[in-house]
Amino acid sequence: MKSGWLKLVAALAAFALFTTMAPAPGFAEADQTATPQPMLLPVDPSPLVISTQSGPRSFTIEIAKNAAERSAGLMYRHSMPDERGMLFIYEKTQDVAFWMKNTPMPLDLLFISEDGRLVSILAGEPYSLAPIAPPEAVRYVLELKAGTAKKTGVAVGDQITHPQISGR
Repeated sequence: MKSGWLKLVAALAAFALFTTMAPAPGFAEADQTATPQPMLLPVDPSPLVISTQSGPRSFTIEIAKNAAERSAGLMYRHSMPDERGMLFIYEKTQDVAFWMKNTPMPLDLLFISEDGRLVSILAGEPYSLAPIAPPEAVRYVLELKAGTAKKTGVAVGDQITHPQISGR
């Protein structure tokens, strides 16, 4: 009888811990009246460089490398500097899809292969629930302000380098 009671108490304690865990970094507490806050990750000290036909383009980036950071991404962010982006890193090459449900800022989504090759550039429309997915599996995704790829001459096939990208 004691064993069953202890199992019940342990299960209830685990449930209580799970349901009271802190929200993802940068988000307001789970108060229905609180305004959600954007996640702000540290700026990586190494620039991300895209080798374009007209020369290298350098960006400062925040890196989303775990599931909580990747799912929060740039949600609730209204602005960021022109040469800033967020790099999403996955543990392995895989099919990915993004949406813009809580993202007020229009974005360029750059889908990058394991070797650092840019395989697709797709637009992200603010607050859209439409899936944004490249035609092939990728290892990395870079989000930039909308229009940045075109303005800087970034194109499919360009090579992207950064210490976190395994490429060449």
